[in-house]
Amino acid sequence: MKSLKPIQQSFSVSYAYKLYFTQHLFHIENGQFNAVLEGYKKNESVKLLFVIDDGVANSHPNLQDEIQTYCDHYHANLALMGSVVVTGGEQCKNDYTQVEKVLAAINDFHIDRHAFVVGIGGGAVIDMVGYAAAIAHRGVKLIRIPTTVLSQNDSAVGVKNSINTFGKKNFLGTFAPPFAIINDSNFLNTLEQRDWISGIAEAVKVALIKDKSFFDYIATHALKLAARDMEAMQYVIYKCAEMHMHHIAQGGDPFESGSSRPLDFGHWAAHKMEQMTNYSLRHGEAVAKGIALDVTYALLLDLISTEEWHQILEVMQQIGFDLRIPVKTVDETNTLLNGLQEFQEHLGGELCITLINGIGVKHDVNVIDVTKMKAAIEQLNQTCN
Repeated sequence: MKSLKPIQQSFSVSYAYKLYFTQHLFHIENGQFNAVLEGYKKNESVKLLFVIDDGVANSHPNLQDEIQTYCDHYHANLALMGSVVVTGGEQCKNDYTQVEKVLAAINDFHIDRHAFVVGIGGGAVIDMVGYAAAIAHRGVKLIRIPTTVLSQNDSAVGVKNSINTFGKKNFLGTFAPPFAIINDSNFLNTLEQRDWISGIAEAVKVALIKDKSFFDYIATHALKLAARDMEAMQYVIYKCAEMHMHHIAQGGDPFESGSSRPLDFGHWAAHKMEQMTNYSLRHGEAVAKGIALDVTYALLLDLISTEEWHQILEVMQQIGFDLRIPVKTVDETNTLLNGLQEFQEHLGGELCITLINGIGVKHDVNVIDVTKMKAAIEQLNQTCN
């Protein structure tokens, strides 16, 4: 048989989405949500399915009524098909029945590829709802309304969706950019203190690897942030989200095809600690611990000075983080260190761990000295006792 030439084709797809900032999103006089969808369909209203975190629903008991009233008011543009409440927190990513609940609602309320799922909740719910939306009909439109600091400044502003399985964080997931993200600062007022500070860990992370002046701002305002100063928090959220979105768009690897992931600084240990504690640790709490561990390891490698190390730990402790690594036995330490292999599998290719070589300067390494990492765990725990 005559050899046939391979058929080759290439194409590129442009993605664009916006992050909006507002207060009291579903008050009738606030036209922001309606404006985001205005003009999407000509002479026809846009079908909407709302998926709401049960923690948000409990803290804001009038929310569903407000959404109904809002959509009724803007009925020429918005068609509320239904709403469903799902389990909040990391449990929703561990329980596939929550995904099935969203998929069933997409089916039952006839949400097609030109209709919208609107996810309202913390980072875990945003991840789970995004995953369900991405696999239904090979992708229905998604609007994210994050309600925690961590989701408003980090997890909801990116292009990833995921759930946990096989005991591994984010084992199943998709890259699917949202249509839009809308941050409503009013949702932050009802957060527990640990959720208020948890998301600041992601701001510390991005500041340490990218921007010393931003870290200096966090350091100067650490006590205000701990005291729930909204003005300081809004700046931290805005700056952190802006830096994350810029990295996704301008970093050259938006769908993480390579092995270097600077935005996962501190995360190899964080993901494993979440799993080891049965997710009793909030993601941001685990990230804070993971950052503290990796900067201690960086100290032992002479990448940062003792003064820089002390400053980083002090700032995070002033915010309110407990930086101790939750291991008490040799076996627990070894289990934590297994997170390096799991992280490499998640990355694909060679191991690449982001450290810092000074505040604001990222430094990637491809080999971890396990003996020194164990010493870092011991030194950090002794320092933070």
